[in-house]
Amino acid sequence: MPLWRLYYHIVWATKERQLLIDPKKEPDLYNYIIGKADSHRCIVHAIGGIEDHIHLVVSIPPTLSIVDFVKHIKGSSSYEMNQLLPSSGVKFGWQRGYGVFSLGRKQLDEAVAYVKNQKQHHLEGTIIAALERETDEDDGVIESDRII
Repeated sequence: MPLWRLYYHIVWATKERQLLIDPKKEPDLYNYIIGKADSHRCIVHAIGGIEDHIHLVVSIPPTLSIVDFVKHIKGSSSYEMNQLLPSSGVKFGWQRGYGVFSLGRKQLDEAVAYVKNQKQHHLEGTIIAALERETDEDDGVIESDRII
């Protein structure tokens, strides 16, 4: 394999932004996602979130598309969480969309710190709005006061 340095900040939410990530089960979910990413030869630099969404800073090798990575992680982790949760009638699931942002090496440490401190950012209102959007619409490019 050639040398590669690819860094991504990926965000996705629970289905309908329900508060499905129980703090007691959160370590199980995160450990599962890290293990699944490892099995795809990906490197998880940071994982964090709150009850209705997660952030992942990850390196994905060029042999695996981002869409396939997210599909595998979301699908298998949803199944895993449904196995761990007591049968309360609420089924764990993820929303269809996700956000992905590419990072340079110089941005990696800042992204890792942001993800690891998700709970604090949400409590203090110091979130980065572009990373916390609830829609899956493209940002577009702003040029002369219009979005193109």
